[in-house]
Amino acid sequence: MRKMTILVTDDDQEIADLISIHLEKEGYDVFKAADGEEAWQLIQTKPVHLVILDIMMPKLDGYEVTKRIREKYQMPIIFLSAKTSDFDKVKGLVIGADDYMTKPFTPIELIARVNAQLRRFMVLNGAKEEQEHVLEFGGLRIHPEQRSVTLYEEPVDLTPKEFDILYLLASNPKKVFNVETIFRHVWGDLYYEGANTVMVHIRTLRKKLKEDQRKDKWIKTIWGVGYSFYG
Repeated sequence: MRKMTILVTDDDQEIADLISIHLEKEGYDVFKAADGEEAWQLIQTKPVHLVILDIMMPKLDGYEVTKRIREKYQMPIIFLSAKTSDFDKVKGLVIGADDYMTKPFTPIELIARVNAQLRRFMVLNGAKEEQEHVLEFGGLRIHPEQRSVTLYEEPVDLTPKEFDILYLLASNPKKVFNVETIFRHVWGDLYYEGANTVMVHIRTLRKKLKEDQRKDKWIKTIWGVGYSFYG
């Protein structure tokens, strides 16, 4: 079975670190986000199999993040919140969460619920999930789970940043991303002098995808705006 990746989103660093320690002991890979906006960016650009989500967070709250996830993805979501009313629990489940735990919590119970949700999801949706997550455009196949790319069944050797740029663009076909947004998504950092960095990576990526041999390009430059992917 492939290694599962969990996204832990909580603006309390101590809680996020505690959860991460226990998940890693169970053999999971862990991404951490300190606010809802960071969580949403990670979900769009990284392989995530389950989300543990606080409700009261800066920038985007847990409800809004869940709504966005459910528009595109089916991975399990577990709310872990200090909000204990029945109304909050019902609201969380209605908008798309699969489980709801309240703080304070015991790590052993959280791990048990994570394991149960992933077992259920993989049994019911495992094969379908594998197919749906593979992006295919003609002879180009992008495998986010393995972070690999093939071009007419030949492997394409991409760096991690090149893969992240390609996956960001290809998973949002025809959406135009400006350079600042690409830099923020892929490098996860503030944008200062990132324009040249992004352009160099895209130039190399195009060469590896043999764009110079194609009449119709996958990665298109939208002059004065940014870049877009056309399948």
